[in-house]
Amino acid sequence: MHADFSRLTFRPGKHYSAVLTQQGRVQLDADANEQAAIERYQLRTLAADLIGRRGGPAAAAGFAIGYVPGNHDVDDLTIGGGRYYVDGILCEADRPEPGIAVPDEPGPSHGSDAREAPLGWTYWDQPDAYRDQDRDGDRLPGEFPFLVYLKVWERSVTAVEDPEIREVALGAAMPDTAARAKLVWQVLALPASELSVPDGGVSRVREAFDAWAETQERPGGLLAARARRPERASEDPCLAHPEAGYRGPENQLYRVEVHHGGSADGCATFKWSRENGSVVLPVASIEGVWVDLTSLGDDDKLSLSVGDWVEVADSAYISRGEPANLLQVEETDLPGRRVRLSAEPLPEVGRLAERHPFLRRWDHRAPRGRDALPLAGGALQLQEGAWLDLEDGVQVYFRPCGDYTRGDYWLIPARTATGSVEWPQNAAGEALLREPAGVQVHHAPLAWVKGPTTVVDLRQTFTPLTAPTPQ
Repeated sequence: MHADFSRLTFRPGKHYSAVLTQQGRVQLDADANEQAAIERYQLRTLAADLIGRRGGPAAAAGFAIGYVPGNHDVDDLTIGGGRYYVDGILCEADRPEPGIAVPDEPGPSHGSDAREAPLGWTYWDQPDAYRDQDRDGDRLPGEFPFLVYLKVWERSVTAVEDPEIREVALGAAMPDTAARAKLVWQVLALPASELSVPDGGVSRVREAFDAWAETQERPGGLLAARARRPERASEDPCLAHPEAGYRGPENQLYRVEVHHGGSADGCATFKWSRENGSVVLPVASIEGVWVDLTSLGDDDKLSLSVGDWVEVADSAYISRGEPANLLQVEETDLPGRRVRLSAEPLPEVGRLAERHPFLRRWDHRAPRGRDALPLAGGALQLQEGAWLDLEDGVQVYFRPCGDYTRGDYWLIPARTATGSVEWPQNAAGEALLREPAGVQVHHAPLAWVKGPTTVVDLRQTFTPLTAPTPQ
């Protein structure tokens, strides 16, 4: 979750059932967020225990799939409205009802002809998938059979992407308040060749999909973090304790995130932010390498400077999960509220206002020194088996033989009071390896499309637990 958090403290293994507020104490965002995480964890665990891994209510099960042959290569799917649970997570496929507009001078009969909204969606217009018919990879498989499945995860949304979150009464000079966690679902297709079941029965298809989904959901990389007093720290005029490992002047929440996935021997890269990737600036327009912004940040520490690496993003870019090269700020025009980047952003990203484009700042710098990490596409090349310096004594370690997924991230709170980072250790004080904090992706099979007129429903349903009391 990219948002301005102090830290995230929820740990299922501690078995806390509630956060208890005490009188006269300072209230922090971490406490409120942990309470919300506890409730969400309990609710989803209960739903998964009762329903199973996947299922929908028999009377209102959502995501019924229908195949719609098209002209040439524009075949489509219908996605029925309703509800479906994946690992206890509620997914709703109902299309919001359109409002009824009232003209400036309404007549006496206005409003009697309310139009009904479609109950569900289609493959091409589903809300968070952003499928493009001009992309070969987005089209449905050209051969039968193929499997249709549901992909589910959560991400954060701030007022930059959803302006309705902001309370306008606070004024434009005030920062936004709380962010939101958004559930994202996508209906996607998988060729039968990737499941090794060209024409198997329903049970075999489900088993093959479960095996495929397990590989997609399994964490592929582990990371450890620590703070170590840098060499020649005695020459540093900062006010940190001479023996402190973390030398930064402020408390930070470092975010280390995989940019390009794969293996370290291949093309895997990572980026990092000392603000959990929460420094985002809304984009008004893009003209070549110049980007017009609606704001240059709340203060000097949350704005852009020459040399910063930025990521041009919008709702579609985030949902598709296809990384573009990071770009560097080469010039800032403060009066004009615009910046000049090292290259022109991709033409399909950041141009549509309805997708709420923005720049996200990352805090790594171009390599310097003999042991500096090289850059690849603006991100740092991922190296395993050695402690890597971020800044101010913060170091990270990637376990060898990892297979990294785009978007995997780890959060590292750094505190000036202790001169260290908050990270689990063993009895000897050695940092422990941890799985990514996210993104946690869930999958569920929906349909096995065997031909233009044969669609096998793979969903599961349940009936209510209650029944009328016998009289």
